[in-house]
Amino acid sequence: MTTTHAFTILPQRQPDDAAPRLLLFAFRQMGAHGLEDAAAVHAFVTAFGKDFRRPLVLLRTLMVELSQAAQRPLQIAPWCCGRMTGCEGAVLAILSKALTNDAAAELLLADLLGTRAAAGPLATATALAVAFADLGMPLG
Repeated sequence: MTTTHAFTILPQRQPDDAAPRLLLFAFRQMGAHGLEDAAAVHAFVTAFGKDFRRPLVLLRTLMVELSQAAQRPLQIAPWCCGRMTGCEGAVLAILSKALTNDAAAELLLADLLGTRAAAGPLATATALAVAFADLGMPLG
């Protein structure tokens, strides 16, 4: 794979902040190995302690809703990649905007899914962003 091709497939760098990196790791693990992936669960237990269940269940719910609502495949890179796909970057942007600009988050989500209505997944994305913020790891 040439460098130019790699930057086309993985156009964005991973975020430097711990919260979006944790979310990206779990998103990738669940996307590749299923919703019950032990590495994703372990990462959430390590980050959130005894309060890990709420963000974990919300991320699992979001993954299911995204897969059901998407009108095209959503590209996910392996967990070890230092760069992100456009889809992964969009998910992180949606979650960072969900608490401050829900109209923008809904437009981004509808564009990502290739649909006009994204209210269901947006509600779950907002709840996930709230859970991360409540537990001291804001995504935005």
